[in-house]
Amino acid sequence: MTLSSWQEKAAAKAATTYSKIPQAWRLEQKDLNQAKQQVQLTGPFIQSFLGEKEKEIINHDTTVLAKKLASREYSAAQVTEAYCKTAAVAHQINNCLHEILFEQARERARYLDEYIGSHRKPLGPLHGVPVSLKDQFHVKGCDTTMGYIGWIGTFEGDNDPSKVRKVESQVVKELLSQGAVLYCKTSLPQTLMYGETINNIIGCTLNPVNQRLSCGGSSGGEAALQALGGSSVGFGTDIGGSVRIPAAFCGTYSIKPSWSRLSYRNVANCNPGQILYASAVGIMATSLETLPFMMKVLLDTEPWRRDPEVVPIPWRPEVEQEVLQRGRLTAAEGDRRPLKLAICWSDNYMSPHPPVTRGLKIVYEALKGIGYKAIDWNPPSHQALSQLHLDIIISDGGHDVNKQLDLSGEPIIPPIRETFKLREPFTAIKCQELAIQGLELCRAYSDYWESTANDDGQVVDAVIMPAAPHAAVIPGKYFYTGYTEVFNTVDYSSAVFPVTKADKAVDIADPNYKPFNEVDQKNWEAYDPEVYHGAPVGLQVVARRYEEEKVLAIARIIDQVLKKNNTTL
Repeated sequence: MTLSSWQEKAAAKAATTYSKIPQAWRLEQKDLNQAKQQVQLTGPFIQSFLGEKEKEIINHDTTVLAKKLASREYSAAQVTEAYCKTAAVAHQINNCLHEILFEQARERARYLDEYIGSHRKPLGPLHGVPVSLKDQFHVKGCDTTMGYIGWIGTFEGDNDPSKVRKVESQVVKELLSQGAVLYCKTSLPQTLMYGETINNIIGCTLNPVNQRLSCGGSSGGEAALQALGGSSVGFGTDIGGSVRIPAAFCGTYSIKPSWSRLSYRNVANCNPGQILYASAVGIMATSLETLPFMMKVLLDTEPWRRDPEVVPIPWRPEVEQEVLQRGRLTAAEGDRRPLKLAICWSDNYMSPHPPVTRGLKIVYEALKGIGYKAIDWNPPSHQALSQLHLDIIISDGGHDVNKQLDLSGEPIIPPIRETFKLREPFTAIKCQELAIQGLELCRAYSDYWESTANDDGQVVDAVIMPAAPHAAVIPGKYFYTGYTEVFNTVDYSSAVFPVTKADKAVDIADPNYKPFNEVDQKNWEAYDPEVYHGAPVGLQVVARRYEEEKVLAIARIIDQVLKKNNTTL
């Protein structure tokens, strides 16, 4: 294609998406202008465009919505309409949707209302619950572009009529089987491989909590939509932090399971042949309680029967309960095994900005206040694990990325131009060497974790650490993803929760700061208290492989303690 044709095709796609917004929900120019002038779009601003009942509905979390739908207090049509309208407004003021499925959602809601009326029971635990999806998941009847112009109107660039808009991701099938309503697909960066959300189809999605900052990536549209109230639960993917970074930046919750806990079957991906450090399907939500609820809903369908890559581990409520029980008792009350948690103040490669450090201190003091053991975390080099992860990601020499770009002739987005510049791919021998190196690094990390029992005979249960070295990030100044991608390399379970917000009056830069390296100094100099003011500060809690039940139980305990202390968002 010529330069003009890819631009025209992108513009046509964006216009088609916009055209699916009902006329009654379209904002006037004065409203759009006002939105551009706002720092914060969440809460009162976006809700000013909604009715009272709509506000009531979207302010419930998924677990409450599911109960109200099952009891018929709300109809599926009523809830679907509220979320479709909120998503429509969100897209107009925040540019966060790739696909609008409102008509399909309305039809689905009508079917569900008829079903519960005639059967006197819900279709499943998600009966009538609206679920949003990152634009990697295939839904019948609509595109999956993954930010590539060359994928518009195709199946991942393929024009095979038996596949175009006819393939369905396994997770999508599972959600529908449990009663979910699918109503939109959200924005992501071209290639997925960037910590911000920007592509040549719709441009950039900013942070609706603070529009001077990025919403993160690659599941940035999901987090932005949830922060705006346009979704209570959605699905993303994570190969280097992609469900954790956006949740931390936008003040929401997420979980990255070990990669084979949920099905990735028929989910689009960048460089899909690279499975040494595979991408994981993750869940993002407006409440922590939603995450275990959704994990259980999906695992109850026994996804391993349809996807041989999924480990046959059902949801284990007994693990949750055992951790929660330990969390209720303190050492002072006679518990012989109080929770033992570690705090990673810094990975000694990239210094956290002042708001993030303060967030860690808030959690540390809260844990000490209820009698938990809390130690410092000084593991083997995160930078080595991060670099290995990057080496594997680019091992094909950028051939897959450039192949997709060549379909339309569109340029690669500037921030990743150098990373995915076309070059000779690694040889099989080189990839094998990296695999061996990775195994050694993973073993060293596991050995360090085990060594935490040396002093008291008790191994650390989980680690609390930054999800990123900053509270959100100034667009174009994301220099390091090591705090998240290290746990893709070792394949550990990780959940993100909000702690506080950046405060220009409190979060003053340390005058004694000394950089670890040039990149660290560059990141430190990007901190501006005025710009960051009000940005969410999210942290991650990390447990080991396949410990999703444990990591969510610990996150729940911390979240409850913070709320009790009135220190959360």
